[in-house]
Amino acid sequence: MLADDPIEQFAAWWDLAEREVPLCDAMTLATVDSDGAPDARMVLLKGFGADGYRFFTNRESAKAQQIAAGARAALILYWREVDRQVRIRGAVEPLDDAESDAYFATRPRESQLGAWASPQSRALRDRAELDARLREVEERFGEGEVPRPPHWGGYLVRHSEVEFWQGQVARMHDRFRYTRERDGWAIERLGP
Repeated sequence: MLADDPIEQFAAWWDLAEREVPLCDAMTLATVDSDGAPDARMVLLKGFGADGYRFFTNRESAKAQQIAAGARAALILYWREVDRQVRIRGAVEPLDDAESDAYFATRPRESQLGAWASPQSRALRDRAELDARLREVEERFGEGEVPRPPHWGGYLVRHSEVEFWQGQVARMHDRFRYTRERDGWAIERLGP
């Protein structure tokens, strides 16, 4: 039985994935570049709720530039161990500073320092340049607290469409798509 709301359905599938799937929060984020070409990469799901799905990144990265230009994205979570996939499409908006600060504070110190050191998506001369940037950041912050860089933060994908796929024998998979309508969600069964 499907839930009436895609977040309720996702939460039920998420509970199983958390128990059965290593790195269940890994998801593909797809955007479109300035030439209209699709672009995709892996990010980590860092929360979901009635308002949408959250992830965090460097806001100077290629993905952030593409989001700023197009404000729409698609997400895919694939859980091989339970033979399930969830596809999500919707508008994207930056999370506020308070939410980005709160999440950044939970990250391991090494990841916090890396967020300062990495010029994400930009060319480096060599690995030595990246290592030197990290040493400079380590020296700057010493043993003290590492604040969130101003160029780093979260995003919310406000889902307008969510599709659930459950693998079945003989490729007779179950697929259901939720589409946001003015007064709730329409649910359709799709051919496999």
